[in-house]
Amino acid sequence: MHDRPMKPSTTPPAPRPHGGNLDAAIQAYGGDRARWIDLSTGINRRPYPLPPLPPDCWARLPEASATARFVQAARGYTGAGAAVEIVPAPGAQALIQACPFLRPPGRVGIVTPTYNEHEAAFAAAGWDVVPLSDLEDLRGLDALVVVNPNNPDGRCYDPADLLARAGSLDLLVVDESFADTAPALSAIPHLSSDLNPRTVVMRSFGKFFGLAGLRLGFAACTAPLAHALAERLGPWAVSGPALEVGARAYADAAWIAETRSRLAVEAARLDALAAEAGWRLIGGTTLFRTYDVGDGVGAQAQLARQQIWSRTFPYAPGWLRLGIPSGDDRWPSLR
Repeated sequence: MHDRPMKPSTTPPAPRPHGGNLDAAIQAYGGDRARWIDLSTGINRRPYPLPPLPPDCWARLPEASATARFVQAARGYTGAGAAVEIVPAPGAQALIQACPFLRPPGRVGIVTPTYNEHEAAFAAAGWDVVPLSDLEDLRGLDALVVVNPNNPDGRCYDPADLLARAGSLDLLVVDESFADTAPALSAIPHLSSDLNPRTVVMRSFGKFFGLAGLRLGFAACTAPLAHALAERLGPWAVSGPALEVGARAYADAAWIAETRSRLAVEAARLDALAAEAGWRLIGGTTLFRTYDVGDGVGAQAQLARQQIWSRTFPYAPGWLRLGIPSGDDRWPSLR
């Protein structure tokens, strides 16, 4: 472990590219916002139907009982063992920013390309970030971040193998923001307080359930890390309405099964359209697909003229990522 003080930054962070920037698309291409279809994220476009909520969840600070209901539902949904703690959070982004402070700064390996927020958060906390192309050599690392399944290329890792490889590290962060469509990839059922005391698995609620604006997620880990994360997030980190919606959604097995099936069908339909257009599939999940289109910026502009927004990547100029259109959407013409 390299225990050294955090390096302060004297300049504001540069803006980082993200999907979901529909304002920029409208400014560049015009059009009525209501006509635009935002496929620049991996958010389910047919969200979980919001249930009627009790008035007191709006009027009171979240009670321990509301948190307990959410934790029980999340535990049942993921198959977390009795020794695994569930820490509710206001979205996965809050956990991304909290995890670098669970250990003193050292050298962290991040399997890339992936979310740029992981690198930014660890760097801001004083860590030396080491980009990794795979998991073959972890020597000299104090921590590891793996997104499983990965965004944007869809790479997947066997969860038991992943946990075993990282057993000697001081911190392992597994980001499962897109694992809802592939539950067999989740490391949560494999977590053990004895074998994985330094592992944090984070989950996003808003992507699969299509309610990103709710700002909800959770971390699964052992008690010491759970306590440290809860302290970092502070009291009442998650709103009462978010806890209520999350608890009901995680317990809705019928909606979850139907949505997984529908997304798989619609992802296959999008792949077929892409193949007809001569696009090559790089990878993805059933919440997003990434293609090599030759000219990502040009293809993005073509779709934008149809008022459909997509995501490009500066490090891979030929790539274009699309979220999955809903059956209620206008399907894009890719030719």
